[in-house]
Amino acid sequence: MTRYPNNYDWLTGKFSKVMQNHQELGKALREAGPINEKAANLIQLAAAAAIRSEGSVHSHVKRALDAGATPEEIYHAIILLTSTIGFPAVAAALSWARDIVEGGS
Repeated sequence: MTRYPNNYDWLTGKFSKVMQNHQELGKALREAGPINEKAANLIQLAAAAAIRSEGSVHSHVKRALDAGATPEEIYHAIILLTSTIGFPAVAAALSWARDIVEGGS
């Protein structure tokens, strides 16, 4: 079961209708095509790394693990980005992924 960060819980409490619509949009997007849940979360993880969003990397690592991804698949999804987003961004994303994979947060 995915645990959400405190800020996500705050947003849900403060802007419940917006967050409900956001969740429904995410569900509709996942159901719009043939990509399975694990692959979808790895794709979203890569996008989170590309925009250097620590919170999104944390979230999508958790979701990818919940969907059956292994730590090796998570790390590989990120390291593949080296020639696209650059090593510093990849190193940061790997650090954020390790927060979840090795820290269990």
